[in-house]
Amino acid sequence: MKSIHTLTDEKLVDMYVNGNDNAFDVLMKRYESKIFSYILFAVKSQELAEDLFQDVFVKVIVRLRSGKYQENGKFHAWLLRVAHNLIIDYYRRLPNEAVISNDASEVDLFKDNSLPIHESREDELINQQLIEEVKHLIAKLPESQRQVLTMRYYEELSFKEIAELTHCSINTALGRMRYALINLKKMAKNIA
Repeated sequence: MKSIHTLTDEKLVDMYVNGNDNAFDVLMKRYESKIFSYILFAVKSQELAEDLFQDVFVKVIVRLRSGKYQENGKFHAWLLRVAHNLIIDYYRRLPNEAVISNDASEVDLFKDNSLPIHESREDELINQQLIEEVKHLIAKLPESQRQVLTMRYYEELSFKEIAELTHCSINTALGRMRYALINLKKMAKNIA
């Protein structure tokens, strides 16, 4: 008999759904490093990443046990999608406009020599603001366009994988990406 560690993801999911908790442990061990790294890269906080990581696997357990997981041969891509959606939900709950005032601090944030000098603090704040603005614009896209864009750029999935996960043709996935980029350009021009 095959070792449980050599079984496919789909077989392990099936075993877990049918009551074998060891199967889920194998799945978790198989992907925990990749999922945690993905979350940590997105949120840049060890503590927050650990919380979100736990939330991912709680959500996965609930979905598997409730029969809401649709087997499509890409369990790891589905896990990344669950993680990505939790990250997006986290950022949506944050206040939209965080105002930084240099007057409220005893230290001049823009000229503090103790801060890393790779780029000025001002440049770093501007870059962070740009990233937040892009996230805000992406959140305004229609769901189908936002989904394809995040799967392609953040999860680095191929258009074939995106098509399979979203149950559409590759041409539809490509079209959604094209319109997402067009819409982002239009929204960005309106801001500038």
